[in-house]
Amino acid sequence: MTEMTQDSPKRGVPLWAQILVWLGLLVLLGIVALGLNRAQQGTVQPGEIIPDFKLTLFDGYTYQEKTEISFSELRGKVVVINFWASWCKPCEQEAAGLEAVWREYQPGGEVVFIGIDYVDTEPEARGYLTKFDITFPNGPDLATKISQFFRIKGVPETYFIDRNGVLQYIQVGPFTSETQIRQQVDALLNQQ
Repeated sequence: MTEMTQDSPKRGVPLWAQILVWLGLLVLLGIVALGLNRAQQGTVQPGEIIPDFKLTLFDGYTYQEKTEISFSELRGKVVVINFWASWCKPCEQEAAGLEAVWREYQPGGEVVFIGIDYVDTEPEARGYLTKFDITFPNGPDLATKISQFFRIKGVPETYFIDRNGVLQYIQVGPFTSETQIRQQVDALLNQQ
């Protein structure tokens, strides 16, 4: 007696499923490529115009009694943006100096300092602001949207922006003296 075996037909993955898998892989590769490109770009560069962004401010750290600040409102002023965090030890090294220089320029109204708290909790951030007696406008970088735009590498980082909204200087890491801060602010105030 001969036994007959019947081969069942081999079934492959349907064409539509193959197309979906390949499309998914292409999308994933595109996302990875964009991320790598962004990482290679580094921070925004001097000479770039900073587009408008909004920052919600902590209670007690408002700007002209507003709880939210739009960068576009600051045109015509020299703007110093400092990214910091309560857990950042180098940030502590420059905190008192930033505050001292802010208090020198604040009465003239031509210079605005803005603190942007990066990846922090509000209680710790408020504790930091109190500890260093910070009075300039400060707020959290909700969902890290602002720091992603600036492509910061870490904290502290400080950006000096002229009256026309053009980035002129970046300080990566802490300032070592108040004089360093003043030099950058004065250079922008003296621009015509």
